[in-house]
Parts: sequence; structure tokens; C-alpha cells
Amino acid sequence: MLIVAVWRGGARRYDEEISMLAKLAVFVCIGASLCRGEEGRWNAKAAAAYLDQRAEWWMTWPNAARDHGTFCVSCHTAVPYALSRPRLRRAMGETASAGAEQKLIANVGKRVRLWAEVQPFYFSNKDAPNRSAESRATEAVLNALVLSVSAGESDALSPGLKIAFDNMWAAQIADGPNRGAFPWLDFHNRPWEADDSQYYGSALAAVAAGRRPTDSRRTDLLVAYLRREFASQSLVNKTMALWAAAKLPGILTADEKAALVRDLAGAQGPDGGWSLTALAGAWKRRDGTALPTATDGYAAGLVAYAMAEAGVSRTNPTLAAGLRWLAQNQSAVDGRWVGYSLNKDRDLNSDVGRFMSDAATAYAVLALTLEQ
Repeated sequence: MLIVAVWRGGARRYDEEISMLAKLAVFVCIGASLCRGEEGRWNAKAAAAYLDQRAEWWMTWPNAARDHGTFCVSCHTAVPYALSRPRLRRAMGETASAGAEQKLIANVGKRVRLWAEVQPFYFSNKDAPNRSAESRATEAVLNALVLSVSAGESDALSPGLKIAFDNMWAAQIADGPNRGAFPWLDFHNRPWEADDSQYYGSALAAVAAGRRPTDSRRTDLLVAYLRREFASQSLVNKTMALWAAAKLPGILTADEKAALVRDLAGAQGPDGGWSLTALAGAWKRRDGTALPTATDGYAAGLVAYAMAEAGVSRTNPTLAAGLRWLAQNQSAVDGRWVGYSLNKDRDLNSDVGRFMSDAATAYAVLALTLEQ
């Protein structure tokens, strides 16, 4: 175990040194947990510990509990965890998946197997008559994405994954102005459950479909929808399209990708990161508080990851600055990258207040561990 602390000053007595150590941030490096690149240093072990703890908490939180002894697969905690934890495992040289990861995959697999029996995560009511169908479609996309990532790079399509994709494609909108898209939950929560989140969810479906092509006709409909609606989207949704386009050809042309990278460069902060407020379009919090404008880990992680997935070189000044910001802004206290809610001013150290930090940490990990 190596403990590193740096301070100014000459020789000090032993007790003074210990006192100083207690007051300074201390980084503990074990095995391959400290990752280094041109961008700087960040602690993979600390990130894994934070994400594991948060996933375990989410699985046992009463508000996340659903029927048949399952739990909700959330856009903020569960799905980002499923996307990022395998990458951390490889970065740290772990030989087995984390316990929380195994529980999450088992939960998703159970709901896929019992699809005809399990209830939707949320139910329709007089104010939201389509919510049950939106909930089922949202879950179907997330299930297919989680299981496709869990399956790794294998070309084999397991029975559970096949069912998950069948469920997903069955939920696709077949006609009308949103033909090719997927119904999506809208709780007036941006960026994942708002009036524009159908595009976000459909982009996630494209990421899943790009990993395991299972229905070319429906995939073509999905690509056509994402192309058709791209120009009208906010920058954060366009970033999702950039990610999806790296998995499915035809969503964006080379010129559109280049223009979007320029737009993202224009939205980049002077510190090298991005603010979700600046990317998400016109929006007001429900509690009337001002939206934060500081760089946050979710926006920075998502943009850097999507750019890298799209083939932007890590030497590109925009991407290099974003990765450098990520490498330099991990919390030395608990290993997370901080994210902020667009919907309400929350205590960032409360369990609910950490939701955006859960996603921020996962996407920061995805960006920093992506090999080119």
C-alpha cells in the first residue's frame, strides 16, 4: 500500500507530520486501481467503491422496490452502473463481476423472463393515461441495453437477451409522426424523463441494437426516426445521437458529426468541462431555484464519452480538455464525480441528491476507460 501526501515546508517532527497528513487529501493506491493517462490521474478503485455502494443502496431502497421481489432499473443509478462497472473491472484487473453487478443483472433477467407477469414500473392514471405503456417501453429498452452490455463482446444471443430484444421491438411505435421511436416516461424530469426524452430513450435503444442487431427492419425505422428528429434536439440529446451513431450507421452523416463536435466545443467551459444546464435547452426547476451553471461530471462524462466513441481522437483539443477535467475532478473523499439536478435544488450528499452523481461517476468512468 502506497500513501502519498504533498505539502510545503521543511523538516517537521513526526507528530507534526501526522497532524498535517490528517488535514490533507490522501490518495491510496492499491494494485491497478490508480489509472494514469495523458489526462492525469484518477482512482478506479474509489470510483468502483462509490458505484458499488450506490447500487447496493438502490436495490434495497423501499421506493425502488417492485413486484415479484424485483426493483426498478433506474436511468440515474442502475443503468449507468451496468454500463460502467464491467469497464472498471477490466481496468482494475478483477476476475469476477462485483456482487452488486450480479444482483442487478439477475434482477433484469428475472423481469425479462417474467415479462408477461410482472407489472410496469409505473401505472396509468387520469392525468397520465399512457403511463403504463410508456413504462413498459422504457423498461424494455433499458433491459435490452443492460443485458447486451452484460453479455460482453460475444456474438451469441442468449435466450434471455433474445427475449429482451423481442420485448423492446414490440414496444416500438409503428406509425404516425413518431414512427420508429419508443414511448418514454415523462415525469417532467430532465434529462431522462421529460417532454423531449423520447429521443434520449430511442438513442439508448439504438446503442443496444448496435451491439446486437436482431431486427433489421425495425432498426431501419429507429435510425430513420433519430435522423428525422436530430436537428430539433437539445445539445444533450444530440450528444446521445452521436453515441448512438457510433453503434448504428446512418444516424448521422460525417458532416453532421463534425458540426456537432464543433457545437460541443463551443459549449465547452473555460475549465475544459461542460455544464448540463448549458446542454439541456430551456428549462426551469420545479422549486423555482436557479439552475447551476458550473461544470458537472454527468455533462462532461457524457460528452467526452460520446466524442471518443464517435472516433474523435484523444489528441483533439476539445476532447483532451474534457478528459483532463474528468481526471482532475474526482472526489478524493468518496470517489464520485459530482452531478447536479436540473429539476430541484437538492442536498448533494443525500441519497436522492446523489442520483446525478451516480450517473456522472459512471459516464466519467466510461470516458476515461474507453480505448481508441
